[in-house]
Amino acid sequence: MLENKKMLSGNLKEDMEYLNQTLDVEKNFDVIYRVITIGGKEACMYLIDGFCKDELMQKLLQYFMDLTPDKMPEDCHELSKQFTPYVEVEVQEDCQILIQSLLSGMFVLLIDGFQKALVIDSRTYPARSVEEPEKDKVLRGSKDGFVETVVANTALIRRRIRSTDLHMEIMNAGESSKTDIVLCYMKERVDHDFLEAIRRKISEIKVDSLTMNQESLAECLYQRKWYNPFPKFKYTERPDTAAAQVLEGNIVILVDNSPSAMILPTTIFDVVEEADDYYFPPITGTYLRITRFLITLFTYFMTPTFLLLMNHVDWVPKNFSFIMLKEEPNIPLIWQFLILELAIDGLKLAAVNTPNMLSTPLSVMAALVLGEFSVNSGWFSAEVMLYMAFVAIANYTQANYELGYALKFLRIINLLLTEWFGLWGYIAGILVAVFAVCSNRTVSKASYLYPLIPFDWKNLRNRLIRRRLPGTRR
Repeated sequence: MLENKKMLSGNLKEDMEYLNQTLDVEKNFDVIYRVITIGGKEACMYLIDGFCKDELMQKLLQYFMDLTPDKMPEDCHELSKQFTPYVEVEVQEDCQILIQSLLSGMFVLLIDGFQKALVIDSRTYPARSVEEPEKDKVLRGSKDGFVETVVANTALIRRRIRSTDLHMEIMNAGESSKTDIVLCYMKERVDHDFLEAIRRKISEIKVDSLTMNQESLAECLYQRKWYNPFPKFKYTERPDTAAAQVLEGNIVILVDNSPSAMILPTTIFDVVEEADDYYFPPITGTYLRITRFLITLFTYFMTPTFLLLMNHVDWVPKNFSFIMLKEEPNIPLIWQFLILELAIDGLKLAAVNTPNMLSTPLSVMAALVLGEFSVNSGWFSAEVMLYMAFVAIANYTQANYELGYALKFLRIINLLLTEWFGLWGYIAGILVAVFAVCSNRTVSKASYLYPLIPFDWKNLRNRLIRRRLPGTRR
């Protein structure tokens, strides 16, 4: 019935009958409606239990019910202007919008003879307190993080950018969920063509619900090629990172019920950046950034290179003979690497689902079983365990999980090609990785490798070397 555009008639009984039938108030216990008298007129209020501020509702109802017939205004506009002591108030006559507002937590008041209803935004959502995010921790800097309430998240950005140029534009998507989506951008710095394209894509989303919040929205905004695993969006749970991206001219998307912000457009250099780079002096930030780049490359090259050298032991220089296998493996190296790649993901899943009180003893037991015992039993070589342990730990030097799995998939492809075709397979695996990165495009259709391709030395230098922050004295 929500698709049929219907306006309020001004007849309270008729309007109540329509709303009660649409909302099915007899079965939905949390949809509360109450008939009261305001200024000698019969009225009815609707609200969702658990969404409204009780003390505020008590004060407003007391104020309304004290109105006498001689002071009662003639329409809802005058009622909102003269007799509604609250800030967020609007007047609405479209039943569809009224129902949507009510289901999102607003207070709706209908009065007999008034063809419009009073909508008061008295929402208070159940939410956890603002605290440091578990994923995007920093050694220095602010310790606040986004929460699941979109209004609180916009306030955290507004607190950092006190400019009239900052715009917070709200939209919604999902036929059933009507999920709130906020576009945050600087009007004078954003690419307006790209902004309009994002607006259009969001308005054209035809889904019943954004079930997985930001991931559902991301898949609706960009239909990525299934075979290219590199991330198209950067996610952050830090308001300072989101504010910095907005000031750089990017668009930050906040989705209700999601404790993170989506940043776009995103290049590979944006993905590997972290807040710690800017909370330390330039030389330290540069060192951390370059270290992260190099370790990320090592996680891709280490195991395929070792496999190639072990298949061609005569290529190993004498000075590096210590990397040779000390014992003949019982299981081919390629199978050892593939089993351990799978086992590492199994340990990650186990860690996510392990209760906190058991995480420490189980971690110790897993380390003993998969480490020392697996080598002693002959399943795995000590050198293979060492290199895979490095890869597993090094993956956590960058916070983006999607980038870690993209490198993992490409590393497995390189391992297989190296095993099958030797040196040419190793080179082909590298070419596949280069092609996957170079053929990728951002959501705005720009190069995924900018400012490397197309080459822009000034921006590339800023990406690689942590420079002084704007506004600091030279």
